[in-house]
Amino acid sequence: MKTLTVSVASKNPAKIDAVSAVLEKLQLGAEIVPVDAGSGVSAQPFSLEETRQGAVNRAQAALLGKYDLAFGLEGGVYVLEESLYLCNWGALATKEGRIYTAAGAQLPLPERISEQLRAGRELGPVMDEYAGEIGIRHHKGAIGILTSGLVKRNEMFEHIVELLAGQFLKDSD
Repeated sequence: MKTLTVSVASKNPAKIDAVSAVLEKLQLGAEIVPVDAGSGVSAQPFSLEETRQGAVNRAQAALLGKYDLAFGLEGGVYVLEESLYLCNWGALATKEGRIYTAAGAQLPLPERISEQLRAGRELGPVMDEYAGEIGIRHHKGAIGILTSGLVKRNEMFEHIVELLAGQFLKDSD
């Protein structure tokens, strides 16, 4: 069986680890390459649609015409009943032009975080200040802080990658 070449549209360790863990679990023997790929959306996506589009854009850009598959993973926020919620989307693009999407965990953000996002700040730096740490987006993420460490960012993205890989494998049957 040919080794799959798979790009991850990020240099973020949490995203790379998520894709690596799922592909290893599936025993696909994939070669994984991190690729800088822009989202084509706001630095802080502010809707489900924009966050999803960012994941799709990243996956498509990371194919670079040379990979079998590319994963794009994007975090954002959206408004529900006047509260801001954390959301996460993933996309899987294939060299044949297929696109698969899936969403993950969603939970309300504390008002003091929401206020800063509404004022135009990005979630990563706001969460660093909130938690008194640096680089939260590269390991536990906002989800890790807001769930007392019960769910880490790479674990949340693993679930999304499983949803994406499952759709791809179902189509490949």
